[in-house]
Amino acid sequence: QRIMSFTAQIKVMPLKELLDPQEKAVLGGLQNLAITAVKDVRIGKHIDLKIEAGSKEEAVKIATEAAQKLLANPVMEVFEVSVYE
Repeated sequence: QRIMSFTAQIKVMPLKELLDPQEKAVLGGLQNLAITAVKDVRIGKHIDLKIEAGSKEEAVKIATEAAQKLLANPVMEVFEVSVYE
C-alpha cells in the first residue's frame, strides 16, 4: 500500500452553552472601539496536522483519534476534522 501525505485541519470550539471570559472581553473591547455591529464572539483553536497514511479515510481516523484523545476536551469543546491531500 502506497503511503501518501495528508493535511488534517482540526477546528476546536467551546460548547455554545459555556460562557467564556475571553470571548466576553473581546466583545467588550470591540464595543469600546465603537465596533458595535458585532453581537457575539466565539474563540477556538485551529490545528493543522501533517499525516502520512495509506488513504484519506485512514488519515481522517488518525486525526479524529488525536482530537478525541488530546486536542479537544469533550466536556467543554466540540471539534471538526477536515482532511486534504
